[in-house]
Amino acid sequence: MDAGDRERLLHGTHHAPHSVLGAHPVPGGIAFRAFRPYARAVTVVSGGMTVGLHDDGDGFFSGLLPLREVPAYRLRVAYEGTEVETEDAYRFLPTLGELDLHLIGEGRHEELWTVLGAHPTAHQGVSGTRFSVWAPNALGVRVAGSFNFWDGTGFPMRSLGSSGVWELFVPGIGEGELYKFEITRPDGSKTLRADPMARRTEVPPATSSIVTSSRYEWGDAQWLERRAEVPAHRAPLSVYEVHLPSWRPGLTYRQLAEQLPAYVKDLGFTHVELMPVAEHPFGGSWGYQVTGFYAPTARLGTPDDFRYLVDALHRAGIGVIMDWVPAHFPRDEWALAEFDGRPLYEHSDPLRAAHPDWGTLEFDFGRREVRNFLVANALYWCEEFHIDGLRVDAVASMLYLDYSREPGQWTPNEHGGRENLDAVAFLQEMNATVYRRVPGVVTIAEESTAWDGVTRATHHRGPSGFGGLGFGLKWNMGWMHDSLEYMSHEPVHRRYHHGEMTFSMVYAYSENYVLPISHDEVVHGKRSLVSKMPGDWWRRRADLRAYLGFMWAHPGKQLLFMGQEFAQGAEWSEAHGPDWWLLDPHYGAEADHRGVRDLVRDLNTIYRASPALWQYDTEPAGFRWVTGDAADDNVLAFLRYDADGSPLLAVSHFAPVVRHDYRIGVPDDVPAWHEALNTDAARYGGSDVTNPDTVKPEPQGWHGLPASIRLTLPPLATVWLRPA
Repeated sequence: MDAGDRERLLHGTHHAPHSVLGAHPVPGGIAFRAFRPYARAVTVVSGGMTVGLHDDGDGFFSGLLPLREVPAYRLRVAYEGTEVETEDAYRFLPTLGELDLHLIGEGRHEELWTVLGAHPTAHQGVSGTRFSVWAPNALGVRVAGSFNFWDGTGFPMRSLGSSGVWELFVPGIGEGELYKFEITRPDGSKTLRADPMARRTEVPPATSSIVTSSRYEWGDAQWLERRAEVPAHRAPLSVYEVHLPSWRPGLTYRQLAEQLPAYVKDLGFTHVELMPVAEHPFGGSWGYQVTGFYAPTARLGTPDDFRYLVDALHRAGIGVIMDWVPAHFPRDEWALAEFDGRPLYEHSDPLRAAHPDWGTLEFDFGRREVRNFLVANALYWCEEFHIDGLRVDAVASMLYLDYSREPGQWTPNEHGGRENLDAVAFLQEMNATVYRRVPGVVTIAEESTAWDGVTRATHHRGPSGFGGLGFGLKWNMGWMHDSLEYMSHEPVHRRYHHGEMTFSMVYAYSENYVLPISHDEVVHGKRSLVSKMPGDWWRRRADLRAYLGFMWAHPGKQLLFMGQEFAQGAEWSEAHGPDWWLLDPHYGAEADHRGVRDLVRDLNTIYRASPALWQYDTEPAGFRWVTGDAADDNVLAFLRYDADGSPLLAVSHFAPVVRHDYRIGVPDDVPAWHEALNTDAARYGGSDVTNPDTVKPEPQGWHGLPASIRLTLPPLATVWLRPA
């Protein structure tokens, strides 16, 4: 062997080990070369022929056989105390084709997970695992794992041209093997890295990737066929947000599948939203600092176990939205940060790479291979795990170059603006690709600014000159902040903050909105939802019930974080999850908490059965103020309409007094109204001030409407009325 080849193989810097190792025609016959560190002897076995190779030192063995062509052969390798017979990894052709490499180079491989990573397969008639990884700056890459005692010396990978992809088919190994990539950096140092495309990982804090393939057989075909019938913004969407590791601490994916679908179905939610399930090293990040973008967290089971949970939810009629985190990643030295010795997934400019808030690194959205990694990742969760929606985390931090940065800490874009044009292009590409490939899936932006066109189609340009970002829905952070601020005031002071409850209707149709009461609002000293309310325990619960009634009637979809559905008093903690003991019949105040949960169930039931509350969520024709200016009374009243013009009247009263014969304007084409829901009902824990009889309109015009009804308004309550 050439001395240079020998040196590069020993030091892990060889780009083309297959050109040297294996069997090759040379003058005089076929040269066999093997690199087997620690071996005592290596023998070529072919048919009835057995030929020992010469020990060249340092683990190299070679021999020249007087043959005309390369035969089918195996290697018999003798170690101290044992002997193994195996296929030669260096006799195989590449497992990636030209089209795959072309698409990777273009950043357009929409099924990237099928070609990169570790895949058990049969190649040239031999079973094994093909490994491939993108590491364009590496001097060399080797595979280390449980199958070679974590010494990758004898397992160098080949570089596939200018693609930056390294590849090796290792015969004889399969599912369950642990592995990492040993990368020789440009400076000659070495780093051992988990596979960025790993589809299964060890349970943290262990960090190895695991060779895996799926054998799961889905049972949700009927669900998938049905979900694309109505777009999300014109359908009922009521979301229960769940942090899986702490919903019922200690449960696996399969155990959760026995409990979560039944619980969510009983409460009437249409969807669950799972806080990030992608693998993450630190549990306290709740999954928002991802290291394994293609692997469901191993804390709760295998990838197929996670499929089982999604399948169980679908079979119960519940959609699954997943939080997805393409904005940033942690700096762990075994993961993505400076993966091949230089900035690769992160931006090369340190100011652009460092996320100012979370100590993490931002993706380089301008690099086509990085965009491909993320776009394919969105498709992966939807196609491989049948996810129905992606709630995209921290979109605002992606869109603005000056996000949380002081002057001098950021550089304007090519037009002199603060917009991150690369991130805009990425989000547009991701949304367009997901909607094209996966019918019925919805993407949801957590975006807290006034960016124009978050939920506008990507090909429609807005006043800013940008095409829309292409999301299906957007979290309405303004509604959440304003309404919670209003509710935090004592009722006597609320008249001065009335606009905080009405302002949302000024911009309600600027985007397709979700009203989020998420985990972010019930942690870090913000208190639980019921604990944000002023006054004693009775008033807090009454305020909470009235608020939920207002929220479910307001234009926009609903999202509620776990524990808030039964008025948990304590902040959420990922260490112990919701306080389920509050619902124990032996607990003295159990009825108080059960009453709120019963209300949530009824809100969802009536909501789903009332198209007026969701069909025209994104169109002004679906809403009319009755009174938005009764600040002194702490009263808000509005009508919601469905596509047929059938109304629902919602009246919220945020004062702790009873108002008798309160006149409310109504249309004159409804002969009578009946109370469909009253959050003050006794079964919810209220004072049971209700309107039990059918209410008939009087011809007296009121609130700009031709007729009116007189209601008894309960204290701190929301009342819904429908045509009798």
